[in-house]
Amino acid sequence: MNYPTIKQLRYFIALVEKNHFGQAAASCFVSQSAFSVAIKELEITLSGHLVDRTNKSVTVTTLGREVYSQAKLVMTELTELVNISQGNKEPLSNKLSLGIIPTIAPFLLSQFIFKLQDKYKKLELFLNEDITQNLYQKLMKGDLDVLLMALPYSLKNVETYNLFKDEFFLTYCKSSKWVKKRGSKTKVTDDSILLLEDGHCMRDHALSACKIKNQNQVSHYSASSILTLIEMVKIDVGVTYLPAMSLESSMLKNTNLITEPIADNGFRSIGLVWRKGSSRAKEFKLLGQFIKDNV
Repeated sequence: MNYPTIKQLRYFIALVEKNHFGQAAASCFVSQSAFSVAIKELEITLSGHLVDRTNKSVTVTTLGREVYSQAKLVMTELTELVNISQGNKEPLSNKLSLGIIPTIAPFLLSQFIFKLQDKYKKLELFLNEDITQNLYQKLMKGDLDVLLMALPYSLKNVETYNLFKDEFFLTYCKSSKWVKKRGSKTKVTDDSILLLEDGHCMRDHALSACKIKNQNQVSHYSASSILTLIEMVKIDVGVTYLPAMSLESSMLKNTNLITEPIADNGFRSIGLVWRKGSSRAKEFKLLGQFIKDNV
């Protein structure tokens, strides 16, 4: 039985991701003619058409999509194989692709990123900011090595390393029409709670940690970022729940917004996530301990 070569798989992955023969060939530092020959040889080896070619576009076939997914996994496993052989090398001295969610990135990165690069000078760090589900897909395809995200979140075939708790604080503007004081307690009215839009895990974490059981309290408005939430609260569109890590940021300076802890100290957990069985698990735990020590 004939097997595809690593070069052929690498070229085909580039073709799918660039969706253009010329651009894919350039990204692989090879001529377009040599690139096209390699793709054709791959199709012959696999006995099937992977792409439909026209003068202006490339359409990946159903078989091509399946081959692309498996090719990504193969390249990920090959990377793990190389990592095993380099296991005795100095930790955090190679390329590291870190995915991070947008409700953490603006507040946490500046606290540890420069210290990390100062201590581990050989580390080549690449950052990718996106929502959790997209980061998870990139992690499982091998595009990312480790994620810095909020937990809990239902993910399969991963290992997690908890860093710390990030408590939520009720946030509202002074004299807000959405807030009612009852003794030492603060109550919010119906249609008052502003949350991030679907797709952001902080929406679910806020609902759960802040024990928002009455859906009538949730506003029909939503936001795509914490900054937008803050701007909406500033003009009293509603109230919101912000994570503790955001309270010292420039976003809240000179806003005169009121922040107060919630009952039972509701929180989300911040942690690292990587593929189960990764040969770099010890390295990721070292990264996690460094973050814990520096934030």
